[in-house]
Order: sequence, then structure tokens, then C-alpha cells
Amino acid sequence: MPGLLLRTLLGENLRPRPVWLMRQAGRYLPEYRALREQKGGFLALVYDSAAAAEITLQPIRRYGFDGAILFSDILIVPYAMGQDLEFLAGEGPHLSPRLVDAGLGALHAVPERLTPIYETVRLVRAQLPADKTMLGFAGSPWTVATYMVNGEGSRDQHVTRELAYRDRAAFQAIVDAIVGVTVDYLAGQIRAGAEAVQLFDSWAGSLAPAEFERWVIAPNAAIVSGIKALFPGVPVIGFPKGAGEKLPAYARETGVDAVGIDETIDPLWAAKALPAGLPVQGNLDPLLLLSGGAEMETQALRVLDAFAERPHVFNLGHGIGQTTPLEHVGALLALVRGARG
Repeated sequence: MPGLLLRTLLGENLRPRPVWLMRQAGRYLPEYRALREQKGGFLALVYDSAAAAEITLQPIRRYGFDGAILFSDILIVPYAMGQDLEFLAGEGPHLSPRLVDAGLGALHAVPERLTPIYETVRLVRAQLPADKTMLGFAGSPWTVATYMVNGEGSRDQHVTRELAYRDRAAFQAIVDAIVGVTVDYLAGQIRAGAEAVQLFDSWAGSLAPAEFERWVIAPNAAIVSGIKALFPGVPVIGFPKGAGEKLPAYARETGVDAVGIDETIDPLWAAKALPAGLPVQGNLDPLLLLSGGAEMETQALRVLDAFAERPHVFNLGHGIGQTTPLEHVGALLALVRGARG
């Protein structure tokens, strides 16, 4: 029988709630830090399929999360589309050439750059207990485009937002190209063993409502449609961080099977505003997990209570912080798994 996570994403309201944490594979774990010191930089780890599989499995071995999230990065898609990608210490990712300067025509696709990621999925699925769900993922087109256009992250995505206003056709071509590669990429992950996939739209909150419709809802709907045409039974989780009051429209119009909500969303509001029966994932503030203690427990129970009447995957509102104490993670899991409501 499928595990708690997959069954919940397919619409069952189960107890205990399934739980996994965004960025659960990574820097807060000493076993990850040891492997990274041995193997080298981040991108080297992503492209070492055996190492990436080991990192994906580390939090499952330590905590028994209900889902294993692929260890990779959302910028693998622009890398496969032909941009150069490097991660600089203290600066984050850099892509070149910047599309605001060069345009989409400057890129020459290198689809074989996706192959090691599929091998990572195969290796994890072969070692993952049958009751744990293998989660694949990709970045959503708006968020991926912000990096491709600007060449790096930014606080307000102004370079990309300005291009989207100034040259609608050029930016639409960039987004459409990302949609096509993303469907192929997620399909490859599913063929390799992913049982559900998540779309991360980390910068969705930077857009005005009409732009949100065009650059968040429409492209994500196209990806969901493409995946459903190939794999109708595979759940797609949409995570539009910062969507706020636009979240119900996103949930209705994209066709996602579950919606992830960030820590700025009131779970009581979300429980009422989102479509009835739609599985929800979230949304404890990662800083509460960092601080731990009674307040973490109080707020975690509030999240659990808010979503008691619908399928719910317990998670954070964004990624786990790298200085999060291990014992706080263990305490949170014990709380969620012991809750009966």
C-alpha cells in the first residue's frame, strides 16, 4: 500500500499526518556537512548521483520522514537549457549569459545535463522503504526566469519584472521555453521513480495580481496539464511562496493536486478559502523550528487544528534553516505524529 504522504496527496485525510520538511536534506545535518567536505562544492554533489542519493536518504534514516525530496536545485533547468551555472561561496548561484543582455537565442540546449538527476532518483527509489514517498521537483517558470534573466537572485526581481513589462513577447518566449523543458524534466524524474512532484515558485509574491495570473498561474497550469497528460495518477504539489490572497485562484486555476502554503498565510484563513477537499501542505515558520520549545509546539498544534477537516501534509512554510538544532526536528516530528486531531 502507498505510504501516508502519497495517500494524503491523493486526497485521503489520514492520522497521523504525513510530514516532510523543505530542505530536509542539507546543511543542518552533520552527515551532510561531512559528505560535502569530502566531495566538494554543491554542484559537484548534485552531479555525483551516488552522493546526491545518499544526501536524499540521510534525513529518512535519521528521522523517518514520510517523503524523500530529491537533492538537486531549481537551476538545473536553465543549466540544461544552455546557461553556464556556478555556485560561488557567499554569493549564491550565477548564470551566464544573462538573458536580459543576450536573449534566449544565445542558448544551446544541453539536455544530457538532466541525466544524472534521473539516476539519483533511481538510486533513491531503489533504497527507499516502500512506505516512503519519493518526491521530485522543479522550479516554476517565473522563479526560474528571474534567475535566467538577471543571472543571479535579487531582492525584488526588478530586472525580470521590467523586462516582462517592456517586451512581453520576449519574456513570454523565455517562460514558454522553461515550461517545455520543465515538463520533460519532471516526466524524466517520474519515469525514474518519483511518485509525486513539487513546483517551487519561490518569488511568486513579487508580482502584481495581473502579472501573477500571466506569469505564475498560466505557466504552472501548463506544466500540470503536461504532466497529467503523461502521468494522470501522479500528484503535483504547487508552492507559490508569497501568493497571499491570490492563493485560492492559484489552487483553482493551475490544477495542482495539493497546494503548499508559506508561513505568512493564516492557516485558519487558508482552510476556509481554499477549494474544499484540496490537500494542503504547510506551514510552520522555519524560525519556530529553529527556536523550538513551547511556542513551536503551540504553533504546530495550531496548524494541525486548522487543517483537521481536510487532507494535510505537515511541513514548514519554507526551507529548514542550516543552524536548526537536530533535537528540535525530533521534537516536532514526535508532536506531529502523536497528534490525534
